[in-house]
Amino acid sequence: MSASGVRLDDPGRSVLLTGNEAVARGALEAGIAYASSYPGSPSAEVLEVLAALAEERGFYAEWSVNEKVALEGAAAASLAGLRSICIMKADGLNVALDTLTALSASGTKGGLVVVVADDPGAHSSVKEEDSRYLGKVAHLVILEPADPQEARDMTVAAFGLAEQLRAPVMLRCVTRVCHASGNVVLGTLPPKPAGRPHIGCQERYITHVAYHRIQEERLAQAREIGEGWPFNAYQGPPEPEILVITAGPGYLYAREAVEVLGLEGRVGILKLGMSWPLPEKFLLRHLKSASKVLFVEEVEPFHEENVGYLVACHLEEVFPLALYGKKSGHVAGPKGPGLGEIDVDTVIRALAALAGIPYEAQPGDYGREARELVKKIPRRELGFCAGCPHRASFWALKTAIALDGREVVVLGDIGCYTLGAGRSGHYLMQTVHAMGSGVGMASGLGKLERLGFSQPVVALVGDSTFYHAAVPALINARYNQSRFLLVVLDNGTTAMTGHQPHPGSGVTALGKRVPALSMEEVAGAFGIPVTVHDPYDVKGAVEALYRLLRQDGVRVLVLRRAYALLTARQEKKPRVYVDPKRCLGDACGCHRFCSRVFGCPANTWDAALGRAKIDETVCTGCGVCATLCPQGAIVVEEVTRNGA
Repeated sequence: MSASGVRLDDPGRSVLLTGNEAVARGALEAGIAYASSYPGSPSAEVLEVLAALAEERGFYAEWSVNEKVALEGAAAASLAGLRSICIMKADGLNVALDTLTALSASGTKGGLVVVVADDPGAHSSVKEEDSRYLGKVAHLVILEPADPQEARDMTVAAFGLAEQLRAPVMLRCVTRVCHASGNVVLGTLPPKPAGRPHIGCQERYITHVAYHRIQEERLAQAREIGEGWPFNAYQGPPEPEILVITAGPGYLYAREAVEVLGLEGRVGILKLGMSWPLPEKFLLRHLKSASKVLFVEEVEPFHEENVGYLVACHLEEVFPLALYGKKSGHVAGPKGPGLGEIDVDTVIRALAALAGIPYEAQPGDYGREARELVKKIPRRELGFCAGCPHRASFWALKTAIALDGREVVVLGDIGCYTLGAGRSGHYLMQTVHAMGSGVGMASGLGKLERLGFSQPVVALVGDSTFYHAAVPALINARYNQSRFLLVVLDNGTTAMTGHQPHPGSGVTALGKRVPALSMEEVAGAFGIPVTVHDPYDVKGAVEALYRLLRQDGVRVLVLRRAYALLTARQEKKPRVYVDPKRCLGDACGCHRFCSRVFGCPANTWDAALGRAKIDETVCTGCGVCATLCPQGAIVVEEVTRNGA
């Protein structure tokens, strides 16, 4: 992601930015001194942009080992009086929640903004979590931008609000805001962060139950601020028949739906830029004038529940009033109420039903035609990239388990290797929960021998996950003398979210070279035996896995090979091709192993010749398929020193 538009010092100029770039720009205009994150889509690009500008703008940025540590670093800067920002995806908020609830109680000093990106529809996540509920649990102010311009504006405002309240402020974005592009009017870039960070000897930031009262007082103060908050706005007739209460992208969907249906004179739209705490007086003023309320939001019925409670508390003032939304089934996305993303058609259908307007989004036979077309599209499953070392690792593990002959339990984790739960990984992975959970569960299973459990256990993690969440579970397993094999799939980068570095990469977010933290030295320091092997050497990897499966105690196997798409750009790759004289096609008996079973995207089938074929534009030259072809029909040409 480019930082060119974000770095412009040209106030008043309109530039095209994504929502993530707009958040980064807002942080710059607010004068941040510290930025931290752990990479996770859809929020990863915010820190990438900030890190690219940190040196020239004079602030600090880092990829932290996990979200809890990232938040604690940003909090430290805040306690020293500096403005700081911490960015994470919804799953990361779960990791950081312990610290966040404590900070909400203890209070902060310099503006601390916590950006959380939710992923309705789970485009790049294993679940579609609504972080607003956790923000409410933590007694935080929650802001929700609807588009890139608001992402920039609210980020700037959030820092001032955080300092006014002396508490963290949560900026909740969703995928369609993070990755959408829009025109953003730039504000003024301040000088480099000024002032000396300092914590006085008498300053105290202590978490204690006694501070619960202070949290409630802060929220009451924020509620009063929300009454005149410019991002809480109403548009429409003075006394609408239908009042739409919305936030985030739902506001844009509602505006378009009203325009499409021609309901400008009957429908009012109330946008909550501050989702929590609710501006109760502002809401009640408009609730009294409507007879129907429609809630438009993603993912859960957060506003529907909270405004519904407000209505119940003031029933005599607003009666009669009917509430509609996800709970009534009126706001139902393609996957059903409360599931997945919503869109303009979702809001149009709901508004049309409430307004008594017949509306058909598409011709009656549109759905039937679309379904017929879908049947003609070849089914494509998710798969590893061409040359991905994980493909070789899973094949080696599958083979070793078959040779072992016992019912091996394989516990998984979150990353691109989560594909190991599907066909790409031969359906080996049996659990996928949170980062590092596979290791903790393996530690538990490894202690069940006294209860009759005798199955071998394998836990799989990636290299970034190893540093993020696996180490405490590994310490626990070593301390409690558990029994399992931890396999680390090490491709040298955080591949799934955009190749961000981690402690084992030897480079920081600022691009500085630092000594890499060796995972084998980390595990070895706990007294755990560690084996390192190249997964491209499939035969050797199978032998290592088979041997380690039959050993006792905790042991670690690091299957290390750099991410194929990165090395392919840096090195001259060998040519890999199929010798048509050796390939027997369907007469081989391998059932098209290379393309159907091994499944590398570069392994294809030439229907005209009835032979296997290598797509050389996709192939990275790893040569793993050549070692597995039963006829030796795949040829790898060696690259000479001069690159010929």
